[in-house]
Amino acid sequence: MLRYWNVIQNSIVNHFKAVSSTTLGWVAVVLLHCAFVPNLLSVLLGVSDRLPSTDVVLFVWSGLFLFFIRALMLRDMMNIFINGTGFFIQAILLAFIVFK
Repeated sequence: MLRYWNVIQNSIVNHFKAVSSTTLGWVAVVLLHCAFVPNLLSVLLGVSDRLPSTDVVLFVWSGLFLFFIRALMLRDMMNIFINGTGFFIQAILLAFIVFK
C-alpha cells in the first residue's frame, strides 16, 4: 500500500514541476472570468433573478483589471488576449441583462 502511495506522490510531484507559474496565472485568470458566467446566464435565461453581490463583482473585476495592466506592462500577449476576451464576453452578458 505504501509503495502505491509513493508512486502516486512521485507522479504528482513530477507532473507539477512541468507546470510553469505562467500557466497557472493563465488558468487563474480564466477561472476568475468564468466565476460569474453561470449567474449571468441564469439571469439572462430567466431561471433566477439573483445577481451576485456588487462588492464581490467589484473585487474580482478589480483584480482582473490589475492582471490586465500587469500583462500590458509585461507585453504578455496571451494574458492580454485572455483578459480582453473575458472582459468583452462579460460586458456582452451584462448588456443583455441590462437592456433586456
